[in-house]
Amino acid sequence: MGRGKFINHKGRNRHFTNPEELEEQRRQEEEKRKLRQNKVSDTSSDEEDEAAGGKNDESDSDDSDSKSESDTESKAKGVENLIQVENPNRVQKKAKKLSQLNEALANASKPELSRREREQLEKERAKANYQKLHAAGKTDQARADLARLAIIKQQREEAAKKREDEKKAKEMAAQKQKEMTQKALGKRT
Repeated sequence: MGRGKFINHKGRNRHFTNPEELEEQRRQEEEKRKLRQNKVSDTSSDEEDEAAGGKNDESDSDDSDSKSESDTESKAKGVENLIQVENPNRVQKKAKKLSQLNEALANASKPELSRREREQLEKERAKANYQKLHAAGKTDQARADLARLAIIKQQREEAAKKREDEKKAKEMAAQKQKEMTQKALGKRT
């Protein structure tokens, strides 16, 4: 009988593998691997024989190359050895010499700018160039501004002339009025 309605099933049916069974499995896997290596080396040697035209003029170095190829093929996992795929995103590290690194550092003294930084620099240069041309009066907007300024100057000069004429006219009218009042006063007295 259990302790109420809650029963713990942990550890009830534990199963341990015998060391003999583990050793047997390891041996079987090793035999399969050796068979695969033999098949790969047999097929590669058959292909080499066909490529050589059935001649046996191959040297020992060619045999060692085929063995190294079979080693690399045996290390391939899954369908890597069936399909040759080149991943463009995979970066393979290459060993560089110290002299090459020093040259690269000397050449890379100027860091490359990002797109945003480049665009910002181009905008600043264009703005400075525009300001320079605008100050020299070579842009369309500068010409329009200068024409507008000339019109405004002319209008102001005309307005100033008109005010002076009106001022003179008022002074003349005031003098005439004075003279008239003086005559009128002079006649009565």
